[in-house]
Formats: sequence, C-alpha cells, structure tokens
Amino acid sequence: MGLDYKTILVANDGPVRTITLNRPQRRNAMTPEMQTELLSAFEETAQSRCRVLVIAGAGEAFCAGLDLSALEATTDTATVDHRAEAERIARLFLALRELPMPTIAAVHGAAIAGGSGLALICDFTIATPNAKFGFTEVRIGFIPALVSAFLALQLGDKQSRDVLLTGRIFNAEEALRLGLVNEVVSQGELAPRVRSLAESLLANSPQSLAATKQLMADQHRAWLDSAIVNAIEANAQARETADFHEGVTAFLEKRKPMWNR
Repeated sequence: MGLDYKTILVANDGPVRTITLNRPQRRNAMTPEMQTELLSAFEETAQSRCRVLVIAGAGEAFCAGLDLSALEATTDTATVDHRAEAERIARLFLALRELPMPTIAAVHGAAIAGGSGLALICDFTIATPNAKFGFTEVRIGFIPALVSAFLALQLGDKQSRDVLLTGRIFNAEEALRLGLVNEVVSQGELAPRVRSLAESLLANSPQSLAATKQLMADQHRAWLDSAIVNAIEANAQARETADFHEGVTAFLEKRKPMWNR
C-alpha cells in the first residue's frame, strides 16, 4: 500500500482505514519524515476505495506536535527552507481537510500544537477524558500560524485568541464545550464508539458525503486560501527570530526561556 512507511501504520478493516501515528517513544511528535508520509498516505487514501478514515496515535499520546529535536535542526537553515517547512505543514492540513471521505480522530492523551491541528481538522473528533489539547507555540517563541486559520473557522475570533495567545492546555471536557470535540468517551469505549460512528457513516451515500464535504470546503475556500498564504509567510518568518531560537533551545535544555525584552 504505497510507501513502506516508517513513522505511521496504515491498516484497512473493510472500507474503514486507520492511519496510526507510530512514534510512541516520542509521543508521536511529528518530524518532516512523518509529515511527508502522512501526505503520501492521505493522497493514496483519496484515490482508494476507503470510505471512512480514522486517525489515531500509538502509545500514550495522540500527537505531541512538532518534534522539537527535529525543529532545532531548522533554526540555522535558509529562509527558503523555512518556507518549504511551512508549506509542507499547510499541504498536510489541507490534504486532511479536503479528503472526500469522512475522517475521525480517535484522541487519547496529548494532542498538542500541530497534534491538536490534526485532531481538530478531522470531520469528527472523539476523545477520552485523559485527552489534552493546546496550542503551545507561543511558549517556545513560535507562532500557531497555520493551525490558526483552521481554528478560526471552528471557534471564531474571540475564543481563538484565548487558546492561541495563552498557549494553555485544556482538557477534553473544555474542548467539548468549545465545540472542538464531538464526544468524550471512556478509554475502553473509544474504539467501539469510533467503529460505531464509522458504521453509521458507511450507511450514507459516499457520493453525497464527498459532495457535502466539497460544498462545505468551497464555502470558506477564498478566505482560507488567503489565510494560508499569510500563515505560511508568518510561520517561515517566525523560524528566523531570536525568540524562536531561544524558545526551542530552552525547551530542549529543560529550562525557562529568557526572552530578550
């Protein structure tokens, strides 16, 4: 099935496909390699006979966001490389949002920063009580540029400012109240509930589901396309700042950052 993936697992159960982020030792933090593999898997899925896609995480977390060890290696690269990094993340989020079949995120443990983005861009997000969400980029001198565009469509301006500017972690129940999560179920109920939801979606017309998703995507396309262009530029520029260098270094050294203000 496509590439011999190293950081994700792809499995089919009839018309339901599950893509599992598979770096449990790093809490499924995303590296450039994982992002590239996810893009390939999404592209292959879009052309497949899959009718429902589930995204899950191996081990104790869903996805802890970008792997900052890998991110550290980008702090000295050229501006063009920074832009390429941002463009890849944008393609990843857009590819997930524009898949023709319904998508379900099965979230347990941490879904942080880009991990929250993956979980919340899915059509349905089912979480366990121990799930944690947050857009923590501002804590390390980075900005939640790309995810902010998608979040604004879901939360609106005021609530988006709350979670993006504070960088705070919030639990599954708050995510449910905010409308970012569809349901909160016990850990033992997560897999059965995801399967039940998938089966209910399978009863619907696949052409109608794809057309409905396309219609909804088109309603926001002009605004989102413009927002993504601005977000890519902001993401690339943020990678060149002194705060970004200090924030990533402080995180890896397990100390508080010393902002130059």
